[in-house]
Amino acid sequence: MPFLLLLISVEVVLAASPGYRDTLVVASDGTGDYCTFTEAFENCRAFMDYDVHILVKKGIYKEKVIVPAWLQNIIVEGEDAAETILTWNDHANLPADGLLEDYKIGTFRTYTLRVDGCGITFRNLTIANTAPQLGQAVAVHTEGDRIAFVGCRILGHQDTVYTAGHHARCLFVGCYIEGTTDFIFGPATAWFEECTIHCLRNSYITAASTPADVKYGYVFDHCTITYADDVTHMKLGRPWRDHAYTVFLHCDLGDRIDPEGWVPWNVPEPDKTVRYAEYKCTGPSADTSRRISWARQLTRRKASSITRKVVLGGWNPDV
Repeated sequence: MPFLLLLISVEVVLAASPGYRDTLVVASDGTGDYCTFTEAFENCRAFMDYDVHILVKKGIYKEKVIVPAWLQNIIVEGEDAAETILTWNDHANLPADGLLEDYKIGTFRTYTLRVDGCGITFRNLTIANTAPQLGQAVAVHTEGDRIAFVGCRILGHQDTVYTAGHHARCLFVGCYIEGTTDFIFGPATAWFEECTIHCLRNSYITAASTPADVKYGYVFDHCTITYADDVTHMKLGRPWRDHAYTVFLHCDLGDRIDPEGWVPWNVPEPDKTVRYAEYKCTGPSADTSRRISWARQLTRRKASSITRKVVLGGWNPDV
C-alpha cells in the first residue's frame, strides 16, 4: 500500500486496535504519534508476533538510534527516501565519555542506526553518518537476523555499512550505498540486489570477515558500481579475516576497478582460505585477464546455484 494511503488509514487502525498499536506515525514537526525514531521503537511491544508499521514523514531526524534486541517484526517506511533523513555524526577518533582518559569511542560505537532486533525492514529512508573524514564512521550497523533495507540511501565515508552477527542475514534491495574505505564490511551474510555502490575515494569497496563455518558472505547481484569524479582506481575488496567471502554476479563494474581486482591484506595464504569470485560482470573493469590468481571466475552451473533464497538460508522476503 502506498505511503499516503497508509497515512490516511492510520486513524481507523488506531481506533480499532486496543492496547499496543500496529501502525505508528513519526513526524519531526509533531504531527504524528512521535517526533523521533527512538520514541517509536520504545513504544513497540517486546517480542511481537505481528507486524508493526512505523510510518515516518519527511524531515531530518538527528538521532543516534538503537533498535533493541527485544523488538521484531517491524517495518519502518519513510515518506520519501531523499527527504526522510536519519542522521548522526560520530567518528572513531572522538573521545569516549566516562571511559579512560584519551580513550576513543572506536568503530563500533559510531553508528547512526544500530539494529539489534530481528525481522526488521527499512524502506525509503536516508541513513547518514555525516562525520568528517577523521576515522571510521558507521551509518548502519546490524546485529540482528533478517534485516532488510529496501530503496534506502545509506551515506558515509569509511565503514558506512557494518553487517555483524555470526550467522546473521541481511538483504539490501534497490539501495544506494556510498563510502570511501571498506565501506561494506563485517561477518554477516548479506545479499545486495540491484543496488548502486558509489565509491567516493580510491580505496576498497568491501572488507568481509566471513567466519570459516559460514557458507556465504557478501553477494552482489545485478548491482552497479559508480565513482566520484576524482576516483581513478578501486579494489572490489580485501579480506578482513582469513575466510572472507565476496561474490559479484552480473554487476556493472564501470571502468575504475584495478585489473587485479582484489588484494590479500594481511591474510597469509589467501589462495587457501579467501573466497572471492565473479560471474558475467560488465563494463571495462570486468576484464578478468589480470585478476589475482586466487580470485575465481565462476562456472554457469556454480553461479546458478547462488540465489537469494539459498544464500539467505531460506529467508526470501517479498520486498
